Amino acid sequence: MEKTKKILLGKIALIILGIIVVILTFRYLPQLIELTTSLDKFRDYIISTGKFGAFLIIFFQIVQTVIAPIPGEAIQLAGGYVYGVPLGLLYSVIGMMIGSVMIFYFTRFIGASYVEKRIDKEKYKWLFDIMDSKKFTVTLFVFFIIPGLPKDFLIYLAGLTPIKPIKFFVILLVGRLPSIAAPVVIGANIHYENYTSIIVISIIAVVLFILGVVYKDKIIEKLSGTEAEEV
Repeated sequence: MEKTKKILLGKIALIILGIIVVILTFRYLPQLIELTTSLDKFRDYIISTGKFGAFLIIFFQIVQTVIAPIPGEAIQLAGGYVYGVPLGLLYSVIGMMIGSVMIFYFTRFIGASYVEKRIDKEKYKWLFDIMDSKKFTVTLFVFFIIPGLPKDFLIYLAGLTPIKPIKFFVILLVGRLPSIAAPVVIGANIHYENYTSIIVISIIAVVLFILGVVYKDKIIEKLSGTEAEEV
């Protein structure tokens, strides 16, 4: 009875949080669009909001994670540009984790049937086959940490599995940290006009991304033990 009550309260809290995110998204959508056109204007706007600016960066990252109106790298780059590496990374990670928690529990408590209908089970059959095995945990980590591999849908998919939430969020945090840190560092270096670092980090990121895309199917086959379809 107590467990049922907690689940019900969790569902209500998730719905309320979702409504708040939608309302705030419409409110700050112009600023979010501005982010993709001018870092300087966006920085000026964030700074003009004072201490509330940090919450806006976190909120924009939440929106990007849940709805994805613009690439996550744009938010992270802007965070680094405005706040530097330590705070920019912190705010981006907080926003990504909150958004991921919302997606995970939305799938587990509310939208399981909705998510199942929209996932191509034939295409991802290899992944469904290992969902209850230890391979699934390893697969999650590899997909999160290697650039160029599809990863956003894994948060939704994880909510359909019996994986423990804490375990999943630790894997997510550790796996996504490098890919979040890179654009934050680039953003900070753009602000300080350190173009050598920008070029080096960008080249490394592009090479890793290309390798991830090129060897995607081989990685999937290795993890699943089956021939991978085009993902």
